[in-house]
Amino acid sequence: MNTLALIIGTVFIMLFSWFLSIKYKRYHGIVRFFAFESVFILALLNYKFWFHDPFSVLQLLSWILLILSAWVVVSGFLLLKREGKPDSNFENTSLLVKSGIYKYIRHPLYLSIFMLGTGIMLKRPEFPQLILGFINLVAVFFTAKIEEGEMLAKFGQEYREYMKETKMFFPYVL
Repeated sequence: MNTLALIIGTVFIMLFSWFLSIKYKRYHGIVRFFAFESVFILALLNYKFWFHDPFSVLQLLSWILLILSAWVVVSGFLLLKREGKPDSNFENTSLLVKSGIYKYIRHPLYLSIFMLGTGIMLKRPEFPQLILGFINLVAVFFTAKIEEGEMLAKFGQEYREYMKETKMFFPYVL
């Protein structure tokens, strides 16, 4: 693994976490750092295997997850920007978004991080990659739980009702 790339990427993820969340006292950004970092390290470990055995089941499943991840993050991000009336950054919305993908799940952006990490992990699912995939899963889950507390504090009963109407990550399931 390229040590310089690891250091530069980690610093970038730390700055991203600071300027997008932690600076605004939204502490889900601390845990989300570990989700991003695990995905980044997975990419560093697996980039040489991106197109290895392109028609294997794992590769096809990987590409499906990567494409779905891109669709989920773009649709969720655009809705937050358009309907959430963000104050300073797209994450700091002033209105609760409950349409589009948010009509079915509360955390599409975190789901996309999980799908991205899993898709990259499947490129070469060896022990270190499986551990990083698990770290990604746990970090995404706890990020969402912490953010839900922040959203309850911000939107109160409206968010509590929204939680009853939707699932965290997968419609009708979880």
